[in-house]
Amino acid sequence: MRVFSSTAKLLIALLLVASFASGCTTLTGRSTGRYVDDQTITGKVKARLTEDKASNFTRIAVKTVDGVVYLEGVVDSDADRATAESIARGVPEAMRVVNQLQVNTPPSALPR
Repeated sequence: MRVFSSTAKLLIALLLVASFASGCTTLTGRSTGRYVDDQTITGKVKARLTEDKASNFTRIAVKTVDGVVYLEGVVDSDADRATAESIARGVPEAMRVVNQLQVNTPPSALPR
């Protein structure tokens, strides 16, 4: 009887924790569900960027907050910048894309 009692108490405690966890927010103020959704969007954008064999998008950082995708980093050309943005916009769950990518200027193009 004593084993059943401690097992029942543990089960009840776990159920209470699970029921309260669904309404919790992360330290950023986002719900747990929104945080997971943002991480999923980030993963999809990163996967699509690495699938593009024509360009090297390894220097692009992707961050998603409340469905808004932020692209940061350095690319080789304006065309690469536009392509990366287009790829991110191609993810249906992305509400908006903020393109903060910088174009790498070769030393020979810098003014003297």
